[in-house]
Amino acid sequence: MPFLFEKLDVYRKGVDFAHEVGILTDSFSRGNSYLADQLRRAAVSVPANIAEGNGRRHLKDRRQFFYIARGSAFECVPLLELCARRRLITEEQYEALVRQVEDVARMLTSLAAGAEKRPRGA
Repeated sequence: MPFLFEKLDVYRKGVDFAHEVGILTDSFSRGNSYLADQLRRAAVSVPANIAEGNGRRHLKDRRQFFYIARGSAFECVPLLELCARRRLITEEQYEALVRQVEDVARMLTSLAAGAEKRPRGA
């Protein structure tokens, strides 16, 4: 039986984003491993914090984890810009990934704002 958070669109989009970042950063040169590592960590933090927030009993805790996930999504933006400036990703890849992360961040804002309306684990 899947966890309830696995049904959330924002969770699935977060996992998709983290997966794409992982594939993309696999090709980074050794001298850019710091960017790859930081971008991977920030991207993985998004769905991980959504999942952890959904496991929390108290509304304040759940909301805090959703905002942490949102902060991690925001963290990805300058990292992606640095990757584009160093020509590690194309302009098209940069724009597509930023659109994805903007969508996820917007959804996380709504998730946090509406957390009190949802039952725990939803």
